[in-house]
Amino acid sequence: MVSSILPLTLDAVELRRGGKRILGPVSLTLDGDGITIVLGPNGSGKTTLLRTMHGLERINRGHARWTGDADRVHARQAFVFQTPVLMRRSVLDCIAYPLRLDGVDRRSARDRAAEVAASVGLTATLDAPAQILSGGERQKMSLARALIRTPEVLFLDEPCANLDMASMAEIEAILIRTRNAGTRIVMSTHNIGQARRLADDILFLHDGRVIESARRDAFFAGPGTPEARAHINGDLLP
Repeated sequence: MVSSILPLTLDAVELRRGGKRILGPVSLTLDGDGITIVLGPNGSGKTTLLRTMHGLERINRGHARWTGDADRVHARQAFVFQTPVLMRRSVLDCIAYPLRLDGVDRRSARDRAAEVAASVGLTATLDAPAQILSGGERQKMSLARALIRTPEVLFLDEPCANLDMASMAEIEAILIRTRNAGTRIVMSTHNIGQARRLADDILFLHDGRVIESARRDAFFAGPGTPEARAHINGDLLP
């Protein structure tokens, strides 16, 4: 049995850019299962928090600690960006790319990519250049590429921000199946309705700090901070 890379512990983590604090101090522990939704107004630090947890940001103060060695931690997590990263190759080869980096032979990697593509509804586009896909198809391809290694933890930065309702529903269905299969998901969104549909628990950020952490039902029944109450009511925050 493969040992878990969780929990992830952030201990008084702080990031500064140009002398300005953009995140922190943040202390939290990510463990267990389910979908954590990161909420907050624009500029609150949602993307920066996800990138920090994934290891894409340099921490100025504090510590972020996974369980296990760096190579295993890197291999057991994945990140899906708001704007899909495209490569000049077919959809099939884009999805297979992480396995090719791992040294998997081309045929085996492509066979596995075809399986994952089918699970997200992309079978009909496998031979097409990635650049011709629609916005929803591009995001599904990004998800398939992230899922091909069967990550234990999946980070998503507002994956439905630029999608129509039909594409959003398809992505949400994929995420629910992924959660039910055992992948721990941490996802940012500005969509309150989406948070209500998907979240098992909520992290609410304001001014670079996590000011509220709660289970979904408790959070939406009565946020504990005026900033969170204003946000879910659609009010502007200073």
